[in-house]
Amino acid sequence: MRDDATGRTIVAHEPRRIPWLDLVFGFGPMVPIVAGAAAAWWLQGESFEYLVALCTLLYSASILCFLAGVHRGVSFRTEGGPRLSQMATMLVLYVLGLGSLFAAVLGKAVPGLGMLILGYALVAILDPLEARTGAVPLAHARLRPIQMPLAIVSLGVLLWIKLHAPY
Repeated sequence: MRDDATGRTIVAHEPRRIPWLDLVFGFGPMVPIVAGAAAAWWLQGESFEYLVALCTLLYSASILCFLAGVHRGVSFRTEGGPRLSQMATMLVLYVLGLGSLFAAVLGKAVPGLGMLILGYALVAILDPLEARTGAVPLAHARLRPIQMPLAIVSLGVLLWIKLHAPY
């Protein structure tokens, strides 16, 4: 690191392999989403099913908003400064996460789950593309395509339950 009167120069090396901390903090947050969907599936028709599904939706929305923040955080260290693609991705992910929270509060789980599925699918698709350009870490090119389907499938299960609930 070099610091001078005009700013700071940072030289960093990004591995192509997924660092172990990225595995822990990448897959760890997916566990409650998968567990919530499994519990809701198991509890179908029970009184706690709604609460489990709602908590899973709220948690999933918070993680999607966090992923928006990851994009903004990386933009601070992007060579040449923040890119339009990083800002656009951050805003879209944040709006989808926040929109799903509003939908949940309004009792509209189906649109909320749809927004979450779309948001996680965008991360799965866009992060590998953006990794090639330096807009996200290189490891995201390998991590996101195996991490995000866990959330997408789990949220799809919750959506299926909600669409087929008798109430």
